[in-house]
Amino acid sequence: MHRWEIPEREYARHEARRGRRHAYESLDPTRTALLAVDLVPFFYEANATCYAITPNVRLLAEALRETGGVVAWIVPGDPGPRAWAREFLGEEVAELFRGSGGAGPVAGRLGPGLEAREGDMLVEKTATSALFPGSSTLHDQLRERDIDNVIVTGTLTEVCVAGTARDAATLGYRTVLVADATAGRDDDSHIATLTTIYRTFADVRSTEDVLELLGTGVVS
Repeated sequence: MHRWEIPEREYARHEARRGRRHAYESLDPTRTALLAVDLVPFFYEANATCYAITPNVRLLAEALRETGGVVAWIVPGDPGPRAWAREFLGEEVAELFRGSGGAGPVAGRLGPGLEAREGDMLVEKTATSALFPGSSTLHDQLRERDIDNVIVTGTLTEVCVAGTARDAATLGYRTVLVADATAGRDDDSHIATLTTIYRTFADVRSTEDVLELLGTGVVS
């Protein structure tokens, strides 16, 4: 599991502004979605931290299902050959990432220890953020279900997780990023991203905190 922290100066900054450390003091489970981003074998093979966060993602998923919320499994889709990606990443890496989400039904493309259940949302995205306009159907599906709150988990913390959290905040969702249910390249990258997200876009909380916010009575 990544070491993580938010610098005390950032906590103090928000406490001075809004009178409390965390923006959201409760979450209505029936209007909340867990977004599990890019937890597919490609990233498990590259980053062992994915294995470490899997139990927390499962805990959060089960809590949402039991309390009337929704779980959204989001996997990379193939955006097709894109000139900017070939130029920026190089031909070989661009092609590698095109296939990173695997093939076949989304439910069969999740990483080890993860399982979609009846009623879960299954989403492909073709951009870094699952909520970037035109990248997926996620925003429309969340709106159809009257979702106001999103709990963001997955990998990589500093890339697709952060991109999705930023766009969620921009779209007006009450956004929580779960620090011990996300995996980055290393501790330093993880902490730097959490600090930026907490400072400007979303709450950053632990799995145990989020379970308490949902009122489940379950702890990790």
